Amino acid sequence: MMHFNRRSLILCAAAGSFLLLLGAFVFQALGYPPCAMCLWQRWPHAAAVAFGAIGFFWPARVVAAGGALAAFITGAIGVFHAGVELKLWQGPTSCTGTGGGLSGLSGADLLDPTAAPALVMCDQVAWSLLGVSMAGWNAILSFALVAVWVVALRRD
Repeated sequence: MMHFNRRSLILCAAAGSFLLLLGAFVFQALGYPPCAMCLWQRWPHAAAVAFGAIGFFWPARVVAAGGALAAFITGAIGVFHAGVELKLWQGPTSCTGTGGGLSGLSGADLLDPTAAPALVMCDQVAWSLLGVSMAGWNAILSFALVAVWVVALRRD
């Protein structure tokens, strides 16, 4: 059985977050623009990558704990986002079908197609695999990364 040390586990977990971020940008380049909640999920992945970079030079428990927390946060946002997509609970009114985000616009703004960029709805599934949306896959894979970070945290 192969034994991974803390540094290699930190690098693997950070690489996982990097690959998930890369995948998000590839989907965006392929014509799947992100909604607001999709963007929220990217920031903790970026933090996990930063923890991994720090962990390359300083493989301390605090680095692994920070990476685990970042991966957990993006996983939790992914669960919330997937629940919004499945209509299990209401999401932010600024990017869901409730339309609350339009209240600050005037009639002229609403009629001008160049006044604002197209709103990507957070409660609509843009792409799915095996019945799981991108937000759902982010949650699943992020929680798997949490496990790797926790193993790194516990490693001597």
